[in-house]
Amino acid sequence: MTSSTDSRRAYHHGDLRRAVLTAALDAITTDGPAALSLRDLARRAGVSHAAPAHHFKDRAGLLTAIATEGFDLLATTLADASDLSDAGVRYVRFAMDHPAHFQVMFQPDLHHPTDPALLAAKSRAGNRLREAVADAVETDDPRLAGIAAWSLAHGFATLLLTHNLTDPVGDRAPEDVFRSLADLLFAT
Repeated sequence: MTSSTDSRRAYHHGDLRRAVLTAALDAITTDGPAALSLRDLARRAGVSHAAPAHHFKDRAGLLTAIATEGFDLLATTLADASDLSDAGVRYVRFAMDHPAHFQVMFQPDLHHPTDPALLAAKSRAGNRLREAVADAVETDDPRLAGIAAWSLAHGFATLLLTHNLTDPVGDRAPEDVFRSLADLLFAT
């Protein structure tokens, strides 16, 4: 564990922002975003209670940073998808690997939904999904096909994270189950 002196030293080296984000992600994973407070994060990160506000201004600012980081990570995750099914599998894997980001990203009431950096990151991730849909599905309404693909991946990931698919998935890898669903519905 870092001492208060080490935390202050890290702050002066530019590590405070990351330390607070990491503490926030841990807290969200454990207790959900509703339980998040800047004062608690300062305690967890070993810094003064005012230090997180220096980088994030308020709770919504912190959650905006988490959502932005999440959409950037998702865009990177989707970048090398080989097809629509693979994009969906990567989406599900992202949710499993980054559950705190995933919880915050799609709850605009938690963050500043019009933040320019957030909008840019969200657009990059959305473009990746739209590209995968456009390459896989011939339709007169690509937007509707995109909604269907996103709904399948997002719904599956959400149900998986909330343990609602424990029995149906059983001992099979969630990625394999999702791929079977995508193949069934989109004939990829």
